[in-house]
Amino acid sequence: MIPIVAATAGPAGKDVQHYLRPGMLQLPALPPLALYIHLPWCLKKCPYCDFNSHEMPASELPEQRYLDALMADLEVALPLVWGRQVHSIFIGGGTPSLFSPDGIARLLSDVRARLKLTADCEITLEANPGTFERDRFKAFRAAGVTRLSVGVQSFNDTHLRALGRVHDSGQAIAAVQEAAQSFETFNIDLMYALPGQTIEQLQADVAQAMALAPPHLSIYHLTIEPNTYFAKFPPVIPHEDLAYTMLDRITEMTAAAGMERYEISAYAKPGHRCWHNYNYWQFGDYLGIGAGAHSKLSFPHRVVRQVRYREPRLYMDNALAGRAIAQDEEVARNELAFEFMLNALRLRDGFALQDFIDRTGLPLSAIEQPLQEAVRKGLVERDLARVRPTLRGFDFLSDLQGLFLA
Repeated sequence: MIPIVAATAGPAGKDVQHYLRPGMLQLPALPPLALYIHLPWCLKKCPYCDFNSHEMPASELPEQRYLDALMADLEVALPLVWGRQVHSIFIGGGTPSLFSPDGIARLLSDVRARLKLTADCEITLEANPGTFERDRFKAFRAAGVTRLSVGVQSFNDTHLRALGRVHDSGQAIAAVQEAAQSFETFNIDLMYALPGQTIEQLQADVAQAMALAPPHLSIYHLTIEPNTYFAKFPPVIPHEDLAYTMLDRITEMTAAAGMERYEISAYAKPGHRCWHNYNYWQFGDYLGIGAGAHSKLSFPHRVVRQVRYREPRLYMDNALAGRAIAQDEEVARNELAFEFMLNALRLRDGFALQDFIDRTGLPLSAIEQPLQEAVRKGLVERDLARVRPTLRGFDFLSDLQGLFLA
């Protein structure tokens, strides 16, 4: 049953009743809720990065003012999620590990005072080896973080320099070893199809990662994103056929180490899937606070997306004044099916047909025709309860997702 919240003033001056008014959708239940917290600063902007990150020395971080702004932002957003439990928290960036363990402890304490967290709430912090100091990760664990995601990207010093990373391979290995000592579960982030990378170098990266026995591995194809340094000065990256060969080798090597490829770019040992990301892929809800953070929130008759102010100083000024939101719009009915499928088809297990109905408020007829086409092309398999991408569907995911465009 969907909880009805009180008519308290919401973000952007909107009363909560604005979101609860009658509409075209009828959602039978609300999906699980996660919290995303964005900490936007890095020691150095990487040339491939299109995230909302800004260079700043750790000594100059406005840590306390930013934490104040986050709580002001959360306070204003509370009426929209009142009474709902939070299943996961993800502190991303930027480089969140630039913040002090005391600052992270304060942040999580303030969140707990305002939101009801589940007993097994997963709390992830992104960390970079370039901000690694001995016992720092242990201090983040003591602050309440339960899962660390270490942004290694490569164990090859030449590739690290090409990617503009501030750490070397030795620091990367030491950081992962420290993470393993401090956390029951952690993730290594890697990239492949790097400038000048050979299949042998890719295999060496994956072998080194597997030697460190991570419970979870995220590995992404390097893509040249607009408005990045690499977009202006494109490096020479492996051609498509070699990139596919690399991906096949990654899947083989991770499987041999007991890891399952449960999402297009994510591999995990049993019991170590990332719940926060899994919720995204299942079209769950998430409240995002912090500079440039995005939210997706469901109500009985609509699904709403919000974006916070992007520039950190502008965000802090506006959040402290009670108006952190720069954009607030309802997802159009004819866009919901594609948005759901864009996420759900990334999962190896696919999705339950009932979840499509529950989380979009749409009938199955909204996706029946493209589903039939996907089955005909061998991109998905379906039964009375679920739809799953085939191996071919995984290999040609963009083509599969494109069938569901409005």
